[in-house]
Amino acid sequence: MIKGASLGKEIVVTTENKIGVLANISKILADHGINIEGVAGYAANNEAKIMIVAADTLRAKEAIQKAGYKNTKENEVVIVDLENKAGALKSITAMMAAEKIDIRYIYGTTCPAGCPARIIISTTANEKAVVLFKSK
Repeated sequence: MIKGASLGKEIVVTTENKIGVLANISKILADHGINIEGVAGYAANNEAKIMIVAADTLRAKEAIQKAGYKNTKENEVVIVDLENKAGALKSITAMMAAEKIDIRYIYGTTCPAGCPARIIISTTANEKAVVLFKSK
């Protein structure tokens, strides 16, 4: 079920929660020709956090910061490509549970059958998770 696993980087943008922020950030990346490979976000009170996995993390972070989003950082994450079928997520989360790897947060993308689902995970042991996934 696992097609690939690697350590990767996500960009976390913390900003004021207002209408159009994600539209603006995605426009910035599109204008620089940078593909978004995964995105998640949430708002709490007046603050928004947007997590982005991009094809070119360095250029993406620079473009976002130059556009005025100063509160950005990079986090290490696990990027897993899975077969796009029922039970794939169950499989990797059960593997992590068995190895006592705690999931801090998770998000993903998918498409119709024929291409992999991409899952982005932050854990208490990212390197251990990648080794575990590559061994299966």
